[in-house]
Amino acid sequence: MFDVLIIGGGVSGMSCALLLGSAQHKPFAANKKIGVITHQKASSLQNAVFNNAYGIPAGTTGASLLAESKTHLAAVYPHVIQLETLKITAISGELNQFTLTTHTGEILESRRVVIAIGAGNPFPIAGLESYVIPHQKAHPDKNRLQLRNTDHMVKPGLYVCGTLAGWRSQLPIAAGSGASVATDILTEWNDGIPVQVHDSVNR
Repeated sequence: MFDVLIIGGGVSGMSCALLLGSAQHKPFAANKKIGVITHQKASSLQNAVFNNAYGIPAGTTGASLLAESKTHLAAVYPHVIQLETLKITAISGELNQFTLTTHTGEILESRRVVIAIGAGNPFPIAGLESYVIPHQKAHPDKNRLQLRNTDHMVKPGLYVCGTLAGWRSQLPIAAGSGASVATDILTEWNDGIPVQVHDSVNR
């Protein structure tokens, strides 16, 4: 049983995983089992190059960023479990008892789930069809989808981030969306007391 399982190893998913991992020394986050499914073959970043993203050197490719983010997460927060070969095909359940089925038939369980895959059509995860709507900020010709949500929450315990949450396809927006979900989950773990996680050169 995971405490939170993130589906997607692109910008928003890895941003969420990094921030959750960074809270490991907080009492409310200690011993939480965090996982991220990093299968990235379909990521739109594979062919991207970045010249206009804050904090990222001009000319950085999306493919290198995807690889570096996994290495970064493993090096700094190794307690976050990376599942590299699985794809989720179905989700069912409620807060504290979600069941996820993989393409191999393996069953995973998690108390909370974050969906951080792209906004492509068709939506590839069964069980969430009632939440799928046309993307509200993409050009209609692109035929993009999103999950209906309120401030990233699809329903209690089930979150969506990045373009699938209805945001525009820009790296800084996706990264912030994933981080926002992470802080919401940390706040829940902290009995509703708002949480931010910062490092400092003075510590």
